[in-house]
Amino acid sequence: MKRLIGAVSAVLLGLAAMPAQAADKVVLMLNWYVYGEHAPFYYGKAKGIYAAEGIELEIQEGRGSAATTQAVAAKTADFGYVDVPTMMRAAIKGAPVVATGVLLQTSPMSAMGFADKNIKKPEDIKGKTVAITPADSMTQIWPLFLKKTGLKESDFKTVAGDGQTKLNAVINGQADLLLGYVMDQSMKIKDATGKDVYPIKFADYGINMVSSGIIANTDYVKANADLVRRFMSATTKAVEAAEKEPKAAAQAILDANPKGGKIDTLTQGFELTIPLYRTAETKGKRPFQVTEQNMTDTVNLMVEYGGLDAKAKENPKAFYTNDYLPKSGS
Repeated sequence: MKRLIGAVSAVLLGLAAMPAQAADKVVLMLNWYVYGEHAPFYYGKAKGIYAAEGIELEIQEGRGSAATTQAVAAKTADFGYVDVPTMMRAAIKGAPVVATGVLLQTSPMSAMGFADKNIKKPEDIKGKTVAITPADSMTQIWPLFLKKTGLKESDFKTVAGDGQTKLNAVINGQADLLLGYVMDQSMKIKDATGKDVYPIKFADYGINMVSSGIIANTDYVKANADLVRRFMSATTKAVEAAEKEPKAAAQAILDANPKGGKIDTLTQGFELTIPLYRTAETKGKRPFQVTEQNMTDTVNLMVEYGGLDAKAKENPKAFYTNDYLPKSGS
């Protein structure tokens, strides 16, 4: 009997000494240097939401959606957070990438200037100077905005430059507006000047297209289906938690990266992002539940205005999947 007890005790001690199963290491590469839009990822990591799904998350800043898409295609990053239309351009050319969750289902594209200039509707753009970056996504969709609002290029002046030049043009008064994202460039301007910015949103004038989402390598998804499900479950929960605590979510950015910005504008930038998570069709649903119609509309717009190959229209479903998202309420 003593031998039996001793044997059982030895087994129990051995089990207690065994290490817990190691978490899966996952690299998420962002679309750009950190700003308010990225708060849910940092908040989810800080609150242990990813750890609860058995994931050890590493967040890396990016240098543009195209570069992040390339990194995911090459498997140097497991997941990317990118502009989904930019991913589409790469995918149609053969890059092995797919969106496993489309988060921003309403476009953040805007024409924005200082609020005190009182430029609040398309008509107010007449006679003004607009700063653009040639060939970027917003400049490609800009002609559609003009068409939708009845504006002509002769109604205003245009100055061109890279992203920083465009910001400087508005900050220094060389331009009245720039084309930018409502939660990104507007916050950069406010950080630099302390002045509020007013965005005229493309989405308010009938331009229905998605923006940022999670992407992964198609082979990686097939080989790691359970991990992809756990990652999308954690990210869904992280977004939902961050929506409820915007300032705490923004603070998580600074806790991880003290040079990541200012708490007020990070918070405001994230608060401006939240309304972009859903459309009228997905109101009340969990994050990432994009509709087939929204994706089809996006593909059609990108073919007509965004340089996407026309063959993309044959199968819009090839660019995304909702199969790895958590079920409602889970």
